[in-house]
Amino acid sequence: MTPLRRIVIVGNGVAGLTAADTLRADGFDGELTIVGEEVTPAYSRPALSKALLRSDADLTAHELPAPDHGAAELLGRSAASVDAARRLLALDDGSVLSYDGLVIASGSRARRLGMAADELVLRTLGDALALRSRIATRPAVVIVGGGPLGMEVASGAIEAGCSVTLVTKEQPMLRHLGEHLAATIVAAATARGLRIVLTPEARVVESHGRSSVVLADGSAVAGDLVLTAAGDIPNTEWLRGGAAWLTPGGAVAVDTRGRVSSSIVAAGDVAAVPTGSWHARSPLWNSAIDQARAAASALLRGDEAPELTARPYFWTEQFDLTIRIAGRTPLRGTPEVVDGDSSGAALLRWRHDDGTATAVSVNYRIPIPRLRRLCEPDHAE
Repeated sequence: MTPLRRIVIVGNGVAGLTAADTLRADGFDGELTIVGEEVTPAYSRPALSKALLRSDADLTAHELPAPDHGAAELLGRSAASVDAARRLLALDDGSVLSYDGLVIASGSRARRLGMAADELVLRTLGDALALRSRIATRPAVVIVGGGPLGMEVASGAIEAGCSVTLVTKEQPMLRHLGEHLAATIVAAATARGLRIVLTPEARVVESHGRSSVVLADGSAVAGDLVLTAAGDIPNTEWLRGGAAWLTPGGAVAVDTRGRVSSSIVAAGDVAAVPTGSWHARSPLWNSAIDQARAAASALLRGDEAPELTARPYFWTEQFDLTIRIAGRTPLRGTPEVVDGDSSGAALLRWRHDDGTATAVSVNYRIPIPRLRRLCEPDHAE
């Protein structure tokens, strides 16, 4: 491969940060530039809906160690377009960067359900700090979306003393985790006062300067604060001329090493990796890290770099439950109880037909490596 001297990373989230660290660890000593839309340094996004919303938490829960990759960081700037043939990246201020290698880690943005100015979302540090300030006044909160983000925000708002109504298409967390864990979470949530409204469709509308959520039957759910937690949209509009790279959902389709081409790789929320006969995103913190390591290595080493090995891992903290999951989800059927105690803490396992398993800890202290070992074929504990 032709040695790379200039590499540009678009995105300063965990995928971009990990890619930069991996490039340096793999011996890249050339010019490294990171373009980041936010003006703040890279931070822990999972903390935004967990520790940062807690009333007793400090304002440093999201902070990451200072980077040592030595890259030039262009913060508060975003990519406008790319010319892959000429290897040129145009930025929103009109400047142009040339590159030998490009890492696409531009992430995603929150999906909105309406056009109202007061429809809140939670994606950035600024969003989290604004939401923390708002729920401190104990408003009546309406949340649209029963996934991890919506439920974690609901938990934080209830802990802050808010009344919370959650509007969702199905039982919260069912699609993500399966019946057993979803039922456990919903029981804890409703015991703490969460009101759940099921509807096949919801819209956020504005009337007289305030937003409300309109349900499929035409009725409305109103509150002092409306927050939408209904998924995200990959940030790929700037990839003009690269439509052939994109999936129908707008993500960047990559190979098993995270490559779009020999000089372009992608990782994180913006990337769709091979999954059987199609490509799919895995918008999880640990997935972004694993993808970025594989993609950065492939940019330097090509086919000699190892292929991406999926190691699904997910955790959520809500309603006094800390749930950590190693292995694929959602989970069907009744789990095997590996261990537990009288406090309700449990270590669970679901075995799959291929001999692997998914291991789950519910308020159970266990090192992540041991949790992963429970997922290995025919592993006995």
